[in-house]
Amino acid sequence: QVHLVESGGGLVQTGGSLRLSCAASGVLFKINTNHWYRQAPGNQRELVATLTRDGSAMYANAVKDRFTISRDNFKNTMYLQMSSLKPEDTGVYYCTAETPYGGSGSMEYWGKGTLVTVSS
Repeated sequence: QVHLVESGGGLVQTGGSLRLSCAASGVLFKINTNHWYRQAPGNQRELVATLTRDGSAMYANAVKDRFTISRDNFKNTMYLQMSSLKPEDTGVYYCTAETPYGGSGSMEYWGKGTLVTVSS
């Protein structure tokens, strides 16, 4: 089992920056992949960024070149550095951790989310 707690959300003006944190505890050595998702009011949840065990990062087109996903293994914490924020970045941001499950499946653990509001 993996327990995740996000923090760092808040209100920021357009063009500003925020760093989200995701503190992890539990069976951390099993984690293969971490993700950040977001959900804007009235919209479906969308994948924002992915970080694999070997350190490969991938981003949604909407945030590429503005957001950076990273991980500090000593602190058991994952980050999402967000810059040049836009009002459309507003939403609840969730971190997740994927571990193997069963023979070939996976289990994805979710935090409760942190709210980011970008004012215009």
